[in-house]
Amino acid sequence: MRLLGPLCLLALSASWVFCKPTQEKKDRVHHNKDLSDHTHDDSQDFQYDHEAFLGKEEAKTFDQLTPEESKERLGKIVNKIDKNKDNFITHEELTEWIKHSQKRYIYENVNKHWNDYDRDKDNKISWEEYKNTTYGYYADEEFGDLEDKDMYKRMMKRDERRFKQANRDGDLIATREEFTAFLHPEESDYMRDLVVTETLEDMDKNGDGFVDVDEYIGDMYSAENDEPEPDWVASERQQFLTIRDLNKDGKMDHSEISSWILPTEYDPIDVEAKHLIYESDKDKDDKLTKQEILDNWNMFVGSQATNYGEDLTRRHDEF
Repeated sequence: MRLLGPLCLLALSASWVFCKPTQEKKDRVHHNKDLSDHTHDDSQDFQYDHEAFLGKEEAKTFDQLTPEESKERLGKIVNKIDKNKDNFITHEELTEWIKHSQKRYIYENVNKHWNDYDRDKDNKISWEEYKNTTYGYYADEEFGDLEDKDMYKRMMKRDERRFKQANRDGDLIATREEFTAFLHPEESDYMRDLVVTETLEDMDKNGDGFVDVDEYIGDMYSAENDEPEPDWVASERQQFLTIRDLNKDGKMDHSEISSWILPTEYDPIDVEAKHLIYESDKDKDDKLTKQEILDNWNMFVGSQATNYGEDLTRRHDEF
Protein backbone atom coordinates (compact mmCIF):
# COMPACT_ATOMS: atom_id res chain seq x y z
CA MET A 1 0.00 0.00 0.00
CA ARG A 2 1.03 3.55 -0.65
CA LEU A 3 1.81 5.85 2.22
CA LEU A 4 0.70 9.11 0.67
CA GLY A 5 -1.79 9.78 -2.11
CA PRO A 6 -2.05 12.76 -4.46
CA LEU A 7 -3.87 15.04 -2.01
CA CYS A 8 -1.33 14.53 0.74
CA LEU A 9 1.59 14.98 -1.62
CA LEU A 10 0.02 18.27 -2.64
CA ALA A 11 -0.16 19.33 0.99
CA LEU A 12 3.45 18.32 1.51
CA SER A 13 4.47 20.26 -1.56
CA ALA A 14 2.87 23.37 -0.11
CA SER A 15 4.86 22.89 3.09
CA TRP A 16 8.10 22.51 1.18
CA VAL A 17 7.40 25.62 -0.87
CA PHE A 18 6.84 27.61 2.31
CA CYS A 19 10.22 26.56 3.68
CA LYS A 20 12.11 27.79 0.62
CA PRO A 21 13.10 31.44 0.20
CA THR A 22 11.35 33.00 -2.75
CA GLN A 23 11.00 36.35 -4.42
CA GLU A 24 7.63 35.31 -5.85
CA LYS A 25 4.37 36.20 -4.18
CA LYS A 26 2.06 33.39 -3.09
CA ASP A 27 -1.57 34.17 -3.91
CA ARG A 28 -4.14 32.62 -1.58
CA VAL A 29 -7.06 34.57 -3.05
CA HIS A 30 -9.60 32.45 -4.93
CA HIS A 31 -10.43 34.59 -7.95
CA ASN A 32 -13.23 33.91 -10.40
CA LYS A 33 -11.64 32.30 -13.43
CA ASP A 34 -11.98 33.77 -16.91
CA LEU A 35 -14.58 31.94 -18.98
CA SER A 36 -12.53 32.31 -22.16
CA ASP A 37 -9.17 33.54 -23.37
CA HIS A 38 -10.96 35.55 -26.06
CA THR A 39 -12.18 39.12 -25.79
CA HIS A 40 -15.94 39.35 -25.35
CA ASP A 41 -16.89 41.34 -28.44
CA ASP A 42 -19.97 40.06 -30.23
CA SER A 43 -19.43 42.52 -33.05
CA GLN A 44 -16.35 40.51 -34.01
CA ASP A 45 -17.27 36.91 -33.18
CA PHE A 46 -18.94 34.71 -30.58
CA GLN A 47 -15.86 32.76 -29.55
CA TYR A 48 -16.06 34.05 -25.97
CA ASP A 49 -19.70 32.91 -25.70
CA HIS A 50 -18.90 29.51 -27.20
CA GLU A 51 -16.14 28.82 -24.67
CA ALA A 52 -18.21 30.20 -21.80
CA PHE A 53 -21.20 28.02 -22.69
CA LEU A 54 -19.35 24.84 -23.65
CA GLY A 55 -15.92 25.06 -22.03
CA LYS A 56 -12.76 25.59 -24.06
CA GLU A 57 -12.15 22.02 -25.21
CA GLU A 58 -15.76 21.27 -26.10
CA ALA A 59 -15.99 24.54 -28.05
CA LYS A 60 -13.12 23.31 -30.23
CA THR A 61 -15.05 20.12 -30.94
CA PHE A 62 -18.08 22.07 -32.14
CA ASP A 63 -15.88 24.13 -34.47
CA GLN A 64 -15.25 20.95 -36.46
CA LEU A 65 -18.95 20.15 -36.96
CA THR A 66 -21.28 21.17 -39.73
CA PRO A 67 -23.95 23.75 -38.80
CA GLU A 68 -26.56 21.00 -38.87
CA GLU A 69 -24.55 18.79 -36.52
CA SER A 70 -23.88 21.71 -34.17
CA LYS A 71 -27.57 22.62 -33.95
CA GLU A 72 -28.52 18.99 -33.34
CA ARG A 73 -26.02 18.69 -30.49
CA LEU A 74 -27.11 22.03 -29.07
CA GLY A 75 -30.69 20.79 -28.97
CA LYS A 76 -29.59 17.80 -26.88
CA ILE A 77 -27.68 20.12 -24.53
CA VAL A 78 -30.77 22.28 -24.07
CA ASN A 79 -32.70 19.19 -22.98
CA LYS A 80 -30.05 18.56 -20.32
CA ILE A 81 -30.09 22.17 -19.10
CA ASP A 82 -33.88 22.06 -18.59
CA LYS A 83 -33.70 20.21 -15.27
CA ASN A 84 -37.38 20.54 -14.34
CA LYS A 85 -38.57 19.69 -17.87
CA ASP A 86 -40.93 22.65 -18.13
CA ASN A 87 -39.65 23.51 -21.62
CA PHE A 88 -38.05 26.75 -20.46
CA ILE A 89 -34.42 27.58 -19.67
CA THR A 90 -34.23 29.97 -16.73
CA HIS A 91 -31.33 32.12 -15.60
CA GLU A 92 -30.70 29.68 -12.75
CA GLU A 93 -30.59 26.64 -15.05
CA LEU A 94 -28.32 28.38 -17.54
CA THR A 95 -26.01 29.54 -14.75
CA GLU A 96 -25.71 25.99 -13.42
CA TRP A 97 -24.90 24.69 -16.88
CA ILE A 98 -22.14 27.25 -17.45
CA LYS A 99 -20.70 26.43 -14.02
CA HIS A 100 -20.69 22.76 -14.98
CA SER A 101 -19.01 23.48 -18.32
CA GLN A 102 -16.33 25.60 -16.69
CA LYS A 103 -15.59 22.91 -14.10
CA ARG A 104 -15.47 20.03 -16.55
CA TYR A 105 -11.70 19.70 -16.11
CA ILE A 106 -12.25 19.16 -12.38
CA TYR A 107 -14.81 16.41 -12.97
CA GLU A 108 -12.51 14.76 -15.49
CA ASN A 109 -9.65 14.83 -12.99
CA VAL A 110 -11.84 13.24 -10.30
CA ASN A 111 -13.03 10.57 -12.75
CA LYS A 112 -9.44 9.84 -13.74
CA HIS A 113 -8.46 8.96 -10.17
CA TRP A 114 -11.81 7.58 -8.99
CA ASN A 115 -10.90 3.91 -9.36
CA ASP A 116 -7.74 4.41 -7.30
CA TYR A 117 -9.93 5.02 -4.25
CA ASP A 118 -13.14 3.10 -5.01
CA ARG A 119 -11.65 -0.21 -3.99
CA ASP A 120 -14.91 -2.19 -3.76
CA LYS A 121 -16.26 -0.75 -7.05
CA ASP A 122 -19.61 0.34 -5.60
CA ASN A 123 -19.34 3.79 -7.26
CA LYS A 124 -18.82 5.45 -3.88
CA ILE A 125 -15.74 6.17 -1.80
CA SER A 126 -15.81 5.64 1.95
CA TRP A 127 -13.49 7.39 4.37
CA GLU A 128 -11.86 4.04 5.11
CA GLU A 129 -11.17 3.47 1.41
CA TYR A 130 -9.63 6.91 1.05
CA LYS A 131 -7.61 6.61 4.26
CA ASN A 132 -6.26 3.17 3.44
CA THR A 133 -5.37 4.10 -0.12
CA THR A 134 -3.72 7.38 0.85
CA TYR A 135 -1.97 6.53 4.13
CA GLY A 136 -1.73 2.74 3.91
CA TYR A 137 -1.17 0.45 6.88
CA TYR A 138 0.83 3.14 8.67
CA ALA A 139 -2.44 4.85 9.63
CA ASP A 140 -3.54 1.87 11.72
CA GLU A 141 -0.19 1.86 13.49
CA GLU A 142 -0.31 5.58 14.28
CA PHE A 143 2.47 5.97 11.67
CA GLY A 144 4.81 3.89 13.82
CA ASP A 145 8.35 5.20 13.99
CA LEU A 146 8.17 7.40 10.89
CA GLU A 147 10.31 10.48 11.28
CA ASP A 148 7.47 12.88 10.48
CA LYS A 149 4.64 10.93 12.05
CA ASP A 150 3.18 13.96 13.86
CA MET A 151 2.86 15.75 10.55
CA TYR A 152 1.16 12.72 8.98
CA LYS A 153 -1.26 12.53 11.90
CA ARG A 154 -2.20 16.17 11.43
CA MET A 155 -2.65 15.67 7.72
CA MET A 156 -4.89 12.65 8.20
CA LYS A 157 -6.96 14.46 10.83
CA ARG A 158 -7.36 17.41 8.49
CA ASP A 159 -8.36 15.11 5.62
CA GLU A 160 -10.93 13.40 7.83
CA ARG A 161 -12.47 16.72 8.87
CA ARG A 162 -12.69 17.81 5.23
CA PHE A 163 -14.15 14.45 4.19
CA LYS A 164 -16.85 14.76 6.86
CA GLN A 165 -17.67 18.30 5.72
CA ALA A 166 -17.96 17.21 2.08
CA ASN A 167 -20.09 14.20 3.06
CA ARG A 168 -23.44 15.94 3.46
CA ASP A 169 -25.48 13.01 4.80
CA GLY A 170 -22.91 12.08 7.44
CA ASP A 171 -22.47 8.42 6.48
CA LEU A 172 -18.74 8.83 5.70
CA ILE A 173 -19.37 7.45 2.20
CA ALA A 174 -18.84 10.00 -0.55
CA THR A 175 -20.73 10.17 -3.80
CA ARG A 176 -18.88 11.46 -6.84
CA GLU A 177 -20.21 14.95 -6.18
CA GLU A 178 -19.15 14.84 -2.52
CA PHE A 179 -15.70 13.49 -3.39
CA THR A 180 -15.28 16.31 -5.88
CA ALA A 181 -16.10 18.78 -3.09
CA PHE A 182 -13.55 17.02 -0.88
CA LEU A 183 -10.74 17.28 -3.43
CA HIS A 184 -11.69 20.77 -4.64
CA PRO A 185 -13.39 22.50 -1.69
CA GLU A 186 -12.84 25.99 -3.10
CA GLU A 187 -15.24 25.12 -5.95
CA SER A 188 -18.18 24.21 -3.66
CA ASP A 189 -20.15 26.88 -1.84
CA TYR A 190 -20.85 24.66 1.18
CA MET A 191 -17.12 23.97 1.64
CA ARG A 192 -15.92 27.56 1.52
CA ASP A 193 -16.01 28.14 5.27
CA LEU A 194 -13.66 25.18 5.69
CA VAL A 195 -11.34 26.65 3.04
CA VAL A 196 -11.07 29.73 5.26
CA THR A 197 -10.44 27.61 8.36
CA GLU A 198 -7.69 25.63 6.63
CA THR A 199 -6.06 28.82 5.38
CA LEU A 200 -6.12 30.28 8.90
CA GLU A 201 -4.54 27.13 10.31
CA ASP A 202 -1.83 27.12 7.63
CA MET A 203 -0.83 30.70 8.35
CA ASP A 204 -1.30 30.81 12.14
CA LYS A 205 2.18 29.75 13.24
CA ASN A 206 1.85 30.76 16.90
CA GLY A 207 -1.48 28.98 17.34
CA ASP A 208 -3.46 31.91 18.75
CA GLY A 209 -6.29 31.55 16.24
CA PHE A 210 -5.40 34.72 14.32
CA VAL A 211 -2.98 35.83 11.59
CA ASP A 212 -0.75 38.78 12.46
CA VAL A 213 1.26 40.81 9.97
CA ASP A 214 4.43 38.74 10.39
CA GLU A 215 2.53 35.51 9.76
CA TYR A 216 0.81 37.14 6.79
CA ILE A 217 4.12 38.17 5.22
CA GLY A 218 5.86 34.94 6.24
CA ASP A 219 3.29 32.94 4.29
CA MET A 220 4.23 34.83 1.14
CA TYR A 221 7.92 35.51 1.53
CA SER A 222 11.01 34.25 3.31
CA ALA A 223 14.22 36.30 3.08
CA GLU A 224 17.50 34.70 2.06
CA ASN A 225 20.90 35.82 3.37
CA ASP A 226 19.62 39.12 4.78
CA GLU A 227 18.66 40.30 1.31
CA PRO A 228 16.50 43.45 1.13
CA GLU A 229 12.76 42.89 0.90
CA PRO A 230 11.24 43.27 -2.57
CA ASP A 231 9.01 46.30 -3.00
CA TRP A 232 5.88 44.14 -3.14
CA VAL A 233 6.54 42.88 0.40
CA ALA A 234 6.49 46.41 1.80
CA SER A 235 3.31 47.01 -0.18
CA GLU A 236 1.73 43.89 1.33
CA ARG A 237 2.62 45.04 4.85
CA GLN A 238 0.78 48.28 4.18
CA GLN A 239 -2.18 46.43 2.67
CA PHE A 240 -2.43 44.27 5.77
CA LEU A 241 -2.73 47.37 7.96
CA THR A 242 -5.06 49.38 5.74
CA ILE A 243 -7.15 46.74 3.93
CA ARG A 244 -6.87 43.22 5.38
CA ASP A 245 -7.18 44.10 9.09
CA LEU A 246 -10.71 45.46 8.90
CA ASN A 247 -11.23 46.11 12.64
CA LYS A 248 -7.68 47.47 13.12
CA ASP A 249 -6.75 45.17 16.00
CA GLY A 250 -3.44 44.17 14.40
CA LYS A 251 -4.49 40.71 13.24
CA MET A 252 -6.88 38.91 10.92
CA ASP A 253 -9.63 36.69 12.27
CA HIS A 254 -11.71 34.09 10.41
CA SER A 255 -14.12 36.67 9.00
CA GLU A 256 -11.36 38.96 7.77
CA ILE A 257 -9.53 36.08 6.12
CA SER A 258 -12.78 35.12 4.40
CA SER A 259 -13.16 38.65 3.03
CA TRP A 260 -9.59 38.46 1.75
CA ILE A 261 -9.40 35.03 0.09
CA LEU A 262 -13.07 34.73 -0.98
CA PRO A 263 -13.89 38.23 -2.18
CA THR A 264 -17.38 39.15 -3.33
CA GLU A 265 -16.64 40.35 -6.81
CA TYR A 266 -17.82 40.43 -10.40
CA ASP A 267 -19.32 37.06 -11.33
CA PRO A 268 -18.61 36.33 -15.01
CA ILE A 269 -20.91 33.29 -15.05
CA ASP A 270 -23.90 35.29 -13.85
CA VAL A 271 -23.13 38.04 -16.37
CA GLU A 272 -22.78 35.57 -19.25
CA ALA A 273 -26.05 33.81 -18.41
CA LYS A 274 -27.88 37.15 -18.41
CA HIS A 275 -26.17 38.11 -21.66
CA LEU A 276 -27.20 34.91 -23.48
CA ILE A 277 -30.79 35.28 -22.31
CA TYR A 278 -30.99 38.97 -23.25
CA GLU A 279 -29.64 38.30 -26.76
CA SER A 280 -31.91 35.29 -27.43
CA ASP A 281 -35.15 36.07 -25.55
CA LYS A 282 -37.42 37.17 -28.40
CA ASP A 283 -40.60 37.50 -26.32
CA LYS A 284 -38.75 39.16 -23.41
CA ASP A 285 -40.16 36.90 -20.68
CA ASP A 286 -36.68 36.50 -19.08
CA LYS A 287 -36.41 32.83 -19.98
CA LEU A 288 -35.63 30.88 -23.11
CA THR A 289 -37.44 28.23 -25.06
CA LYS A 290 -35.51 25.60 -26.96
CA GLN A 291 -36.55 27.26 -30.21
CA GLU A 292 -35.28 30.67 -29.11
CA ILE A 293 -31.89 29.12 -28.40
CA LEU A 294 -31.80 27.25 -31.70
CA ASP A 295 -32.82 30.41 -33.58
CA ASN A 296 -29.71 32.06 -32.15
CA TRP A 297 -27.62 28.89 -32.16
CA ASN A 298 -24.39 30.45 -33.48
CA MET A 299 -24.07 32.57 -30.33
CA PHE A 300 -24.13 29.44 -28.15
CA VAL A 301 -22.00 27.06 -30.25
CA GLY A 302 -19.66 27.18 -33.21
CA SER A 303 -19.40 25.11 -36.37
CA GLN A 304 -17.23 24.83 -39.46
CA ALA A 305 -19.20 27.74 -40.93
CA THR A 306 -18.96 30.12 -37.96
CA ASN A 307 -15.34 29.12 -37.49
CA TYR A 308 -14.58 30.70 -40.85
CA GLY A 309 -16.87 33.68 -40.31
CA GLU A 310 -19.42 32.72 -42.94
CA ASP A 311 -22.40 32.67 -40.61
CA LEU A 312 -21.62 35.47 -38.19
CA THR A 313 -23.67 38.12 -39.99
CA ARG A 314 -26.87 36.12 -40.01
CA ARG A 315 -27.91 36.95 -36.48
CA HIS A 316 -27.23 40.66 -36.98
CA ASP A 317 -29.15 40.66 -40.26
CA GLU A 318 -32.12 38.98 -38.62
CA PHE A 319 -32.27 41.63 -35.93
